Amino acid sequence: MADQPEEVTRLVEAIKAFEAIEDDEACAVAVTQALTHWTEQQPHLRALRQERVRALKAQGRTWEQIGQLLGGISAARAQQIAAGVSGAQRRKAEDAARKESQDG
Repeated sequence: MADQPEEVTRLVEAIKAFEAIEDDEACAVAVTQALTHWTEQQPHLRALRQERVRALKAQGRTWEQIGQLLGGISAARAQQIAAGVSGAQRRKAEDAARKESQDG
């Protein structure tokens, strides 16, 4: 975990801490609360990533370079992130295209 940002390390450690809660009821309640907050925060994280990916592109980085920075994703996926296309939207589009090609 040494090569990841401190914020990521803290998040991973916080998630692991749930396993240390011995009381089943307390653990289930805590995890439920965390998941509720996570659901609320995901759009904020996606928007922040989109904003920063756009900034990297404006600084002259290529889509390939940005994809590598984001964990080795494709250049096309980096472009989709910049455009605000979520993984779910991408999968729906891929499924529709696949269905169309099978029907045609």
